[in-house]
Amino acid sequence: MQTAQFLRRKAAGEYLKNKYGFGSEKTLAKLASVGGGPEFRKGFGAALYEPSKLDEWATSKIGEPQASTSDTRAT
Repeated sequence: MQTAQFLRRKAAGEYLKNKYGFGSEKTLAKLASVGGGPEFRKGFGAALYEPSKLDEWATSKIGEPQASTSDTRAT
């Protein structure tokens, strides 16, 4: 059985910034409050994020490739 790896909010923000070029501890805190952020769990007095959930959330925020800004596939 594989144990899930969890990242605290600061490490989760760094993970997103390093892998996708966006995201931060402050952004994750704000989204945890208002909604729209990645799934997280509460434990040991902290928000805990699974890297796979961070990846799912980040890729859902990235649109399809476009040839120009007038491309109709823009989201």
